Amino acid sequence: MRIDKLLWCLRYYKTRNIATEACKKGHVKVNGQVVKPGREIYPSDKIELRKDQINFQLTVNDIPPNRVGAKLVDIYRTDTTPKEAFEALEMLKYAKDYYRKKGTGRPTKKDRRDIDDFYENDEAD
Repeated sequence: MRIDKLLWCLRYYKTRNIATEACKKGHVKVNGQVVKPGREIYPSDKIELRKDQINFQLTVNDIPPNRVGAKLVDIYRTDTTPKEAFEALEMLKYAKDYYRKKGTGRPTKKDRRDIDDFYENDEAD
């Protein structure tokens, strides 16, 4: 089975086209080598893919006949992603919240009008 089809079947990507694009961009490695979307995958291959700033690592146990349900994914792969990868993502979320609160930044149209009204009232006084 092709690598892009496998990643789609194992529900790592929502569409097969997105999986193909990830392969073309070099986000997918098989046994340590960057692969093209048409690369054939066999059981016991080790796959590393980068998605949402996490380096997922998995081992192929078996090839699924077609796209499988979320509950059946573990039959066909063994996830060997270290826990530190997910913890780093959590830390990144907290870092983003700390430096920039939602709503701060570029003023909205309403904020801009309020600022203009404030300066107009100040000049009138």
